[in-house]
Amino acid sequence: MFSDLMMIGFAMIAGLALTRVMKIFNLPNVTGYLIAGLLIGPNLWKLLTPGSFGGLITEEGLSGLNVITTVALGFIAFSIGGEFKLATIKKLGPKVIVITLVQAFTTVAFVMVTMMFVRGDCEYYVSRALLLGAIAAATAPAATLMVVRQYKAKGPVTETLLPVVAFDDAVGLIIFSVCFSLAEVFAVGGSVTAEKVVLEPLREIGLSLVVGSFLGAALGFMCRFFKSRDSRLMLMVCAVILGAGLAQLWDLSSLLVCMMIGAVFANMRIDSVHILSHCEKWTPPLFMLFFVISGADLKLEILPKVGLAGFIYVVVRSIGKYTGAFAGSAMVGSEKTVRDYLGLTLLPQAGVAIGMAQMVAASADLAVVADQVVTVVLFATLVYELAGPVITKAALTAAGEIDRTAGRERRPITQFFKRRKARTKAN
Repeated sequence: MFSDLMMIGFAMIAGLALTRVMKIFNLPNVTGYLIAGLLIGPNLWKLLTPGSFGGLITEEGLSGLNVITTVALGFIAFSIGGEFKLATIKKLGPKVIVITLVQAFTTVAFVMVTMMFVRGDCEYYVSRALLLGAIAAATAPAATLMVVRQYKAKGPVTETLLPVVAFDDAVGLIIFSVCFSLAEVFAVGGSVTAEKVVLEPLREIGLSLVVGSFLGAALGFMCRFFKSRDSRLMLMVCAVILGAGLAQLWDLSSLLVCMMIGAVFANMRIDSVHILSHCEKWTPPLFMLFFVISGADLKLEILPKVGLAGFIYVVVRSIGKYTGAFAGSAMVGSEKTVRDYLGLTLLPQAGVAIGMAQMVAASADLAVVADQVVTVVLFATLVYELAGPVITKAALTAAGEIDRTAGRERRPITQFFKRRKARTKAN
């Protein structure tokens, strides 16, 4: 009924409109984007008006918008890679690395083992457990940074939190690449051999890192000849799109390829922070479309079937994040406030996790579990994006790193009704 371009327009309008609603209730924009996609997508209207209105974004249209999802995932990974400068890693020391690894692997183990026992009517529960366990490691840097910047948090928890959040997604991408390959083996019913379990994942990871390193080095080298902001922005866009395309062509991990492009580029150029900032000004519309499309793809009809799995995923992942952060902080002798509150600040989950779920949806071998994995992750994202920032603020406040009076001048709901009352009086 609508062309792909019209559906893109509808998605952008709906996403922008919902940000106004989110601002009133002081909620993250990403939550509004997901809800916008749900409202204009086909799955909600399929339940409300079966056989009639199919939504502003149709099921056929979703398949035509896959390229937007692929490119957005590439830029998410590219941004993460840009945070990995060797000088920064040396400055942080081993403590942050130990905490990151312990909390990530603890969370993966908790979710993976639990999901093995929550079989339900899922015949391919092993593949589902591997995928959800790997996705559980990812966090949402944007939501965490929003709270820290809004309330000007300072202290040991904040100083530990920011680098852990940055490293966490990189560790999660590597874990996901291994589990993704294993899940495909179990889903198609192939025999589990050393080649499929060890060599194929290592090949995928190794080649992904090599291809990403080559493109990152090429990007850094080409910036010597192109000095203007626009030219360098086009170079970055070209590198990410080419990296995602080569990953599809050679069956590699596009997330690892694009992450490595950003990491190598960041370490080649002294002015990488300034150059990467140009890219950050270009990507907001792309990320908005990515989240709206993800919300539109939410399969509501299978929620009753995965409701228990979704609830358990949220609970067990939260326990894993807190326990792992506590254990890792204790191992390196961190302050008591870091041990007690760091885990609570690592709960938000959004872009990277949704990106991983979309990679599952795009795999033909994982079609038997894709709908369940995507729905559980999107359900968890809505829960975490609503509750995560609130819990992060409460944890930092309890740790004494937020002034209790900070941020009180910003009360969107109060301001909304005050402005409305003032306009009424003026009329």
